[in-house]
Order: sequence, then structure tokens, then C-alpha cells
Amino acid sequence: MRTQQTYQQKTAETKHDWYIVDAAGQRLGTLAVRIAKALSGKHKPTWTPHIDDGDHVVVINAEKIELGGDKWEQKTYYRHSGYPGGLSSETAKEVLAKHPERLIERAVRGMLPTNRMRDVQLTRLAVYAGAAHPHEPQKPAPLF
Repeated sequence: MRTQQTYQQKTAETKHDWYIVDAAGQRLGTLAVRIAKALSGKHKPTWTPHIDDGDHVVVINAEKIELGGDKWEQKTYYRHSGYPGGLSSETAKEVLAKHPERLIERAVRGMLPTNRMRDVQLTRLAVYAGAAHPHEPQKPAPLF
């Protein structure tokens, strides 16, 4: 009698592909979920929890992202300097005006699991406000 073996991917077998995503007219949450899935490698049939098998994702047109309803004014991002009274806050509209890339980066960061691989996976994310990007030599394919 023969038993079936569960496939476990090795680190040497990993291959990081390149994908491009156009964020124009897309909802922030839906886009962040899809990007996080590609960065973690969960879209591949060879996904293994303890192996970093994710892909590179290039996001263009981050300035044309959409939020539903009144979230441009209601969604607030907080950060603290570490000093007393050092709490700063800004709305999504203010973040979009200054740094549109940070909206997508922060949303994707929140979608990834909080473990040692999160920072490694985030290094493979590149977000650009406009349509131009320096990753043409890698020939990124459309993610969806």
C-alpha cells in the first residue's frame, strides 16, 4: 500500500514573478487584498506557509485610487512620534494629496500577516503615483 505525500516547497525552488497593477478606478480594499495575496504567494499551487514564495508587484496610477462613500473625509490615519502629545492624524484626502503611494502601501501592509516575512514581502511592492515606472526590463505581466 502506498501513501500520498504532501508537497513541501523548498527555498531553492522558489521563483518570484513580476506583475503590474493599474490602480486607476479601483477600490482600495479590494486592490490591497489582491496585491497582498500575490506578495505572499497564496495564489500559487505550490504555496507553503513557512516559505517566502511571493511575487513582485508594481502598482501604477496610485493617485487615481477610489474610496467609497465619504471615506475620503472619514478615514483617518494616525501616527505617534513617541513623545507626549506627539499624536498626528490626517485624513485619506490629505494623504492622497501629499503621498498617494502611502495609501496603497499602508492598506497592503494591513492585509499581510504580522510575522517575520511581512517586511520581506513588502520590499517586493513598488507603488508609483503616475503611469511611469522603472521596471520595464523585468517585463511585468498584468496581475488581473
